[in-house]
Amino acid sequence: IRSRHARSRPAVIFGMRCSTALKNDFSRMTPKVVDEILKIAGVSPKARPRDLDTPSVEKIHKAFSKVKIMAPPTACLSPVSEGALLKGLRARFKAEYYDAVTRPPAVYRGNPFQVEVALAHGGDLPSDELIEVFRFANRVPLQYQASACAVTKAVMSVDWRSYGMQMSKGALPSGPMVLMLHIASVWVPFTSESKEAIAHYPEIIKELRLALMEVGRRLGVHIRRGKREAAEAKKRGYIDKFIPHIGIALREILDLKEKETDKVVANLRTVLERSRENMV
Repeated sequence: IRSRHARSRPAVIFGMRCSTALKNDFSRMTPKVVDEILKIAGVSPKARPRDLDTPSVEKIHKAFSKVKIMAPPTACLSPVSEGALLKGLRARFKAEYYDAVTRPPAVYRGNPFQVEVALAHGGDLPSDELIEVFRFANRVPLQYQASACAVTKAVMSVDWRSYGMQMSKGALPSGPMVLMLHIASVWVPFTSESKEAIAHYPEIIKELRLALMEVGRRLGVHIRRGKREAAEAKKRGYIDKFIPHIGIALREILDLKEKETDKVVANLRTVLERSRENMV
């Protein structure tokens, strides 16, 4: 049995004003924002939505982009988390360096989304092949149409050479690295009904690039540190290799005793180590 209020409700909705409709049916629409939108669109706040013609609706829609509106709530997003991403990479790949980053929630066309990136580098990963990229959307892997996906475009748009990786123009970087990228959103913009590639929205590509560059900078620090440590170990190896021979030669030339030779070798090693550290 329907009550009088239930029977009269449709009339209330159809008779609602534009200002009330915007506040009730849209997220984060404060009275101040609604008044500003309607003022830019040239629509009266007292006008009823059913009385608006198509040009007026289009003006309201365009006015949305001209007003600063608070981002929609992001409690609906379900990111994987950095810890879970790293745990998955460690279980699947034997590498020497792992890193992950979760970007703050962002918005595209009114839809909140969040980007996560994780990588593994070095170890048993092949160093003479293109890197492997794993794409995920709302925790579901995307296995096909990688070349048409915004994730692949974002990876290729980053200059990985500045982070110590090799990269050819128009191709993925090469080296011992694996990338894992995840997009969480209430509405993932797929390019087709097969849901295998994400559309190239500028906001999404921007967030992907920022996340990739963040882990890339830390990867570059790790690679440069490794090269520096390798160079220092190589120089230290030269000292350990040739110092004993220099000591033998000095003992034969200067007719030194064994204790004197050991003292000269120790002093020479100290001088060389100090000069090596100063060069670093």
